[in-house]
Amino acid sequence: MILVCGIPTEPPLARVLDQLDGLGAPTVVFNQRQFEVCRIAWAVAGGRVSGWLSIEDRAYDLGSFTGVYARLMDDRLLPELDDDPADAPRRRHCRRLHDQLVAWMDVTPAQVVNRTRMMGSNGSKPYQAQLIRSQGFRVPETLITNDPALVRDFCTRYGRVVYKSISGIRSIVAEVTAAELDRLDAVRACPVQFQAYVPGFDLRVHTVGDDVFATRIDSPGTDYRYAAHDGDGTRLQPYEVTAELARRCCRLSAALGLAFAGIDLRITPEGDVYCFEVNPSPAYSYYEAHTDQPIALALARYLAVSAESSRHGST
Repeated sequence: MILVCGIPTEPPLARVLDQLDGLGAPTVVFNQRQFEVCRIAWAVAGGRVSGWLSIEDRAYDLGSFTGVYARLMDDRLLPELDDDPADAPRRRHCRRLHDQLVAWMDVTPAQVVNRTRMMGSNGSKPYQAQLIRSQGFRVPETLITNDPALVRDFCTRYGRVVYKSISGIRSIVAEVTAAELDRLDAVRACPVQFQAYVPGFDLRVHTVGDDVFATRIDSPGTDYRYAAHDGDGTRLQPYEVTAELARRCCRLSAALGLAFAGIDLRITPEGDVYCFEVNPSPAYSYYEAHTDQPIALALARYLAVSAESSRHGST
């Protein structure tokens, strides 16, 4: 069986569930918003993980799950808990449930897309950039500082510079303009990541095991993710990467321990490839909807094949 965890109406989960249904793969859904009717208990003994997951009135043997796709939102932000104080029993139950579920996903022998401990590199952009560079990708020249003088020197050296968050929390990438330079003393309060601007077009590469789906994004905005929402002519289209770049992307995902990843690249006019970051829980549905690339089907097949391999391996 395959366990899908998150909000089932969210497009990335909904698309995978549709494809799993089409493949006839037995699937169980852990809906975070129904946490009150869910329980989990598990233990490790003799090197084996055993336990059960209860959803409403049905209990599932955790050992029966051969594949897991998890795209969990922060359970503390579930709308069902909006009116509950921090120490409310429902909040405590919800937190324990998610803690135990995530911990189980990190130790289960099932194929998990993706294990939380493998997603941690995205929590620090500077750390992840070092891992990306170690796999042979170029990364933009970067300065992380809260010293305004260093920022001015960096901008003088590279001309066009962008800034972004250091953490894994999504931020809008923006270019440093004269207005930003006028309020540069604000960086003293918190270190900021500055990078030399890289010209070219954006390329989002999704890897699912050994499958690669590349989307070219042409946008007049510095951060196409937000420019696209403004209807300013941002265009997404399928892109055929070279066999070598496809292999490099798969190697990068594997090096980060990710079965499924969204890799953000930029291709310069000279053909150089820069990697900005690797998203370990990509909202692939946005790209799939614009390009008709079968990313959800590839993910469903990856989970289903893992389940079939596990079944044969246990006989």
